[in-house]
Amino acid sequence: MDFKPFTLICGHYGCGKTNLSLNIALDLAARGEKVTLVDMDVVNPYFRSSDYRHLIQEAGVRLIASAFAGGNLDSPSIPAEVASIFDSPEGYIIIDVGGDDVGATALGRFSRKINAIDYDMLYVINKNRPITSDAASAGEILSEIERKSRIKATGIVNNTHLMGFTTEETVLSSMEYARQTAADMNLPLRFTTAPESFADKLDIENIYPVKVHVKTPWM
Repeated sequence: MDFKPFTLICGHYGCGKTNLSLNIALDLAARGEKVTLVDMDVVNPYFRSSDYRHLIQEAGVRLIASAFAGGNLDSPSIPAEVASIFDSPEGYIIIDVGGDDVGATALGRFSRKINAIDYDMLYVINKNRPITSDAASAGEILSEIERKSRIKATGIVNNTHLMGFTTEETVLSSMEYARQTAADMNLPLRFTTAPESFADKLDIENIYPVKVHVKTPWM
């Protein structure tokens, strides 16, 4: 799978964007690329890229995250180090964007710099999340993210899953929803994810096998 050197991953809570961000960063690093993963999820204390700091750093990926990440304090703070990805970009930059209005607003601080470069903003959808279970609802969430961030999405990622209960049928049954969502938003369906344990068995164009790195606090 090919990615632009500057890629933003956005979506609603529970869509799986943090797990996807981790997979992309780790896969690129495994290819020998220089990668920086920016954790801009300053809202949700449960699913943050920075919670997997050891895994990220062990892979040789540079991590930029809030000073409060990994602790119990939930503070919408953006580290000053984020500016470095624009002033002296190196290799691939993957940004895990916060999942609600506050997260999108935080990204909006950098909208001028982002809009001035060749970027991808991939909108991650999950048919099994109540608020984005149909194309119209998914479109409303994206419109709000774009409005708050002042950045336009460039593609859709179908990341429909049921965490540890995801089956081949879970993914296959989501394809009509994914294609309709992409068509309604006039955006390309860039790829569909599936657990690597059975991804190669699916007859789906542009399938992206993923490892499940992100676990719920109670797992």
